[in-house]
Amino acid sequence: MNANPSAELLDSLLTASGQIGAVREEVRVWSMSGVERVTFPDGTTAVFKYAKRPFDSEDRALRLAHTLGVPVPRVRASAVWDGWLGMFLEDLGSAVREADDLDGVAAAVILHGTRSAAALDVLDQERLRMLPTRALEHLEQLRKADRWQDADDIVDALERISGAAQVRSVGTTLEPFGWVHSEFHPTSLHIGRLGWHLLDFARAFTGPGLLDLASWHGTIDPPDPARLRVLLEQYVSAGGTADALAPRGGLTAEHWSLGWHRMWAVEWFIEQSVRWINNPATDPAYIKAVRRHLTDVLHLMEI
Repeated sequence: MNANPSAELLDSLLTASGQIGAVREEVRVWSMSGVERVTFPDGTTAVFKYAKRPFDSEDRALRLAHTLGVPVPRVRASAVWDGWLGMFLEDLGSAVREADDLDGVAAAVILHGTRSAAALDVLDQERLRMLPTRALEHLEQLRKADRWQDADDIVDALERISGAAQVRSVGTTLEPFGWVHSEFHPTSLHIGRLGWHLLDFARAFTGPGLLDLASWHGTIDPPDPARLRVLLEQYVSAGGTADALAPRGGLTAEHWSLGWHRMWAVEWFIEQSVRWINNPATDPAYIKAVRRHLTDVLHLMEI
């Protein structure tokens, strides 16, 4: 597979758009995706975004969201090449300011109130409950490949969480249940001259919307249930369902949300290590992140 077929993708998109060329300007590029601004000969611009599996269905999610009335950048053209997706997106221009918590809850209310889309993957109670089991299965594959050998503590933590998951997953389908952005951070909310737009729908799914609110403040700092409680109350005040404050799984809404969000991230990190990244050189960083998140899960879920 081509390591980065952005040139081929760009050619396909230019052909599909009836353009004869474009000047490229990098905005952000990493190993699995990239964002550039392209300027066409007539002076108009577009955002050129490309990404490899498993981020290769964002064009469908964006088109669905737009059809259902969610403010997102329009997909002007999309193409697939050798396992990579390329898109020309509407250029929203520079942001006029950074998004704050009130912007976040307003956007979440709109997204979570949008009719569910059957094309999205579903994270219901059964699938949520299985996250620690799936993480253990990924970890077993890594260990068979002589990786993650010094990770007995991770196995122990995942087994403990798996044992409690049946009880702790109760309430998964309480409202808000529907669209989940899954990369819901201030950097994914563009506030420009034309209002606000949600970006980065590559991993959108149907599930408990509280996972979005739990992700808003990021995962670098230790989880802060009191801070999330304030955000949940702001969400309800902005028009979100009152069930966002309801206890679930024997936990407060904020502990449930933060705990399951971290568990969702752990399963994703371990799957990345074995499937999408599959680079032993990255193992130490992933192991460190997984250990940190699992410590948080055990504490937040009172296991």
